[in-house]
Amino acid sequence: MTLSPALEAKFQKLLTNYPEGRQRSAMIPMLLFAQDEIGSVTPELIQEVAKRIGTQPLQVEEVMTYYSMLHAKPWGKYHVQICTNVSCMLTGGEQLWEHACEKLGIGHRQATPDGLISLEEVECIGACSWAPAIQVNYDFHHKVTPEKLDQLLDSLRTHAV
Repeated sequence: MTLSPALEAKFQKLLTNYPEGRQRSAMIPMLLFAQDEIGSVTPELIQEVAKRIGTQPLQVEEVMTYYSMLHAKPWGKYHVQICTNVSCMLTGGEQLWEHACEKLGIGHRQATPDGLISLEEVECIGACSWAPAIQVNYDFHHKVTPEKLDQLLDSLRTHAV
């Protein structure tokens, strides 16, 4: 598998961060960095990471299927995660979820037909003090109202053009 020069550099740096025999600790960061670039964790990527960290592909696959932030099929360019756990639920998180599903016409772990936006209901994003909270890719948005959500989704569509 050929990696971009930037991803290759990240992989090399990760591998040097761990002492000899502990390179498996780089597995999750490697998968996350590659997923960001490639769009998903592919079978080829699983083979590549296993080879680089000195483990079996099955062990990489087990890790990949355990963690919900790793996925085998591409999500949208903008991955919107809406928290519906207790703090967010009590401040309108479930209504935000329903509103987003209706506005986008998709459900949990689905993407819009154009591949621009994917949606995921999550249990917690660690922003209980600022509930309801959502995350778009790696950006957090706090105290989100349906109006703010509409503005955010509209801006994602506008910036994608």
